[in-house]
Amino acid sequence: MSGPIRLEPHDGRDDTLMLRLATESTMTLRLPGRRATRRGKDAAVDRLAAELSEQIGPAVHAYEVAALLESEGLTAQQIADEYGHGNLFSLAEDLYRRVPRSFPEPPPAADPWAPDPVRCALRGALFALPGLAYPLTARLWQSERAVLALIVAGLISWAWGQGLGHRAYLRMASGRPEAARTLLAGAPLGALLAAVSGLAIVGHGPADFFVVGQSCYLAAAGILLVLARERLLLAALSPLILGAAVLPFREPGALLRVGLCSLALVLVTGAVGHCLREILKEPAAAAPVTPPLVASLPYGLFGLAAGVLVAFAGQRHPLAVIALTLSMGPAEWLLYRYRGLSVAALRATATPASFRWRSAAILMGCLLVYLLPLIPAALLTGAEPAPLLALAALLWTALLLQAFGIAWLPAAVTLAAAAGVAALGLHAQPSPLAQYVCCTAAALTLTGATLHLLGRPTVHA
Repeated sequence: MSGPIRLEPHDGRDDTLMLRLATESTMTLRLPGRRATRRGKDAAVDRLAAELSEQIGPAVHAYEVAALLESEGLTAQQIADEYGHGNLFSLAEDLYRRVPRSFPEPPPAADPWAPDPVRCALRGALFALPGLAYPLTARLWQSERAVLALIVAGLISWAWGQGLGHRAYLRMASGRPEAARTLLAGAPLGALLAAVSGLAIVGHGPADFFVVGQSCYLAAAGILLVLARERLLLAALSPLILGAAVLPFREPGALLRVGLCSLALVLVTGAVGHCLREILKEPAAAAPVTPPLVASLPYGLFGLAAGVLVAFAGQRHPLAVIALTLSMGPAEWLLYRYRGLSVAALRATATPASFRWRSAAILMGCLLVYLLPLIPAALLTGAEPAPLLALAALLWTALLLQAFGIAWLPAAVTLAAAAGVAALGLHAQPSPLAQYVCCTAAALTLTGATLHLLGRPTVHA
């Protein structure tokens, strides 16, 4: 969209294109082995045109050639004696006519959306690693009410964390201290709300500690992820990783089981305190912008709906849900690649229609790259591939639209799918068919919306 389509790939040999544009009278400028048919001062002008062809070719007016000749130090006497022209501008116009126009492509621009694959993979792992706390502690709190309490508290934490994370990113436009203050005020409130909801379900018992611990961890981990401190979060989870690695080989005992999880929670909370303290030392913005709270509402609703869909999928195949959680790292990498490839498509196309076709190809390619590895993952975990792929496609297309600031549409569609799955699952035994139908319909809706909304060049400019 930034200029005419190049007629052939850039390989550093632009002479071929110039030859095709040249007339017979200028062929000698491009063929060193061919003898000139001109004599005398005309031949001298041809030689000068050949020497300066690379600079004259991109010129759009003879005045540019005149400026070039002046910078070369040609005098009026030289122009008259050697080239037979009365003045500088006459020679410039002659050279401008003799040299064919050639407009070399600008050097390839750097990808503004180049992703960090290590960081994306690490984030995917960090989404799944906290799950190691459940096999470590499950025998200490296992009950139906405890499981329900943990699920409800987790859903509230997930929804609150999505909305709070979006608001923190908006506040980060004013400065990191403003985002830190938003997280410092919002995260404890979300943890309190999730913990109270879970405790109201489980009542008094051994699961109380784990409901509160899960709520506090999700709030603290969300802060570190928003602040891009993934490696610090990974280090804080090292006791949990160590305990899970030892568990298949020996019984650590109840005290060590609880102690390792508690130590990981303390380290994560301490890391959050350290990061926030360092950021709050930075100078505050002179005129910070406070976005409306309703701007983050659709992100929270999407988090709630996604959590419900994942929870019902995990009832039948928890290992498949772990694979889906790990795939969030590659999913984030593909979101960056979609944006980078779309920007490249802007430079490679010249009409809105051609850009729309290329945008559709990019979308389909990213979806295939994301979904295909989930097929063997589903088969290895004993799950049906179709429902898992439908859920994954729904989540990825929703996240893609959110990345472009389109939030209410994916939130509404995902909520509708979650309501359908929940209604069928609460009144009967959850079936993969119900999840497949609801998620497929939602994924197709969002895919069509993505093709329509993101197929316009102005969205990516």
